[in-house]
Amino acid sequence: LVLHGFAGTGKTFISLYLAMKEVLSRETSYEKVIVVRSCVPTRDIGFLPGTKEEKEMVYEQPYIAIFKEIFNTIPGNGLIEKLKDQKLFEFISTAFIRGITINNAVVVVDEYSNLNYHELSSVITRLGNNCKIIFCGDIFQTDIDKHKEAHLKDVHKFQQILRSIYDFSFVEFNADDIVRSALVKQFIMAEQAYNKSH
Repeated sequence: LVLHGFAGTGKTFISLYLAMKEVLSRETSYEKVIVVRSCVPTRDIGFLPGTKEEKEMVYEQPYIAIFKEIFNTIPGNGLIEKLKDQKLFEFISTAFIRGITINNAVVVVDEYSNLNYHELSSVITRLGNNCKIIFCGDIFQTDIDKHKEAHLKDVHKFQQILRSIYDFSFVEFNADDIVRSALVKQFIMAEQAYNKSH
């Protein structure tokens, strides 16, 4: 599944909600939800000290917030650590995905528009038996500044390849689907109007 569209439409939330629902269901054989993301900062923040897990924790923050909402829990209760301890959730940076095989999992590839073609290809070719994969993103929200045009061409190529695969479905989200807040919706609609007129 490919979920594509504007910020604030709930692409990641919907993906994680449905993925966790599948994993926790007794009717499926999926064992865990795996989130794959490129650890690309929007600005150069320099060297991050700490272990691999400590460095990746920065990029796990959106998923901690989503899981707190899904499970209706209060902040600070270590929810994501509990999910990891129970082997129900795993976060993998694209930097560490080579050489592994993923089985019996629902894989959510978040912010896929930040991944280059090599990373996108590496992620999808990690899938083994009994997996589902969901790509979430918006090509207009890429954090890639250098060679942006070539990067977007790579993402477009990957999308076209997925469109040729019968098993893939695409869901497009537009400004009417924005649910984050009224302000976000107003801003994006105003931005769209500005871009059309300039």
